[in-house]
Amino acid sequence: MSKQVKALITQEIASRLKDVDGVAVINPRGIDANKNHQIRRRLHEKGLRMMVVKNTLARRATSDSKLKGFDRLLEGPSAVVFGKASIATIARALLDERKELESLELRGVYFDGEFYIGEKGVEQVSKLPTREEAIALIAAALAAPGRGIAAAMASQARNIAGCVKTIEQKAGQKEAAASAASPAA
Repeated sequence: MSKQVKALITQEIASRLKDVDGVAVINPRGIDANKNHQIRRRLHEKGLRMMVVKNTLARRATSDSKLKGFDRLLEGPSAVVFGKASIATIARALLDERKELESLELRGVYFDGEFYIGEKGVEQVSKLPTREEAIALIAAALAAPGRGIAAAMASQARNIAGCVKTIEQKAGQKEAAASAASPAA
């Protein structure tokens, strides 16, 4: 491969990975063309991409990006899975693919300067909340004190309403007893 072709491929890899915060790496060896196409299609439906890379060119392409250092996962044939989705979504998608295809080797995940190596690392990342799930957890935590105050206020109002109702019932019973006693007198 000429230097010009390598430079073009390096630029293409760099442009695809420039806005990516994290990637997962798999070993595409042993996956035939039909299964490869099926994997790519299912990943694409989830907004993810899979790109088979030459390791040295991927190292060069990411040397000045957020992914600098992910090359530790690049040994032998490598395919990089990336997308706009959160890294937890990528990990979950890869675990789903692993269920479909037992021979799929998960090398690991890289994001925020951290490595999660092998299938156990991918499982660990898949348990992290996605961005949307994290926002929902934070919103629930912020709303919890307000719900507690509202519940306390509502319970006090129920207590007062219960007292008023009891007083009304007793007053009604006294009136009924008084009206029943007055005609008899």
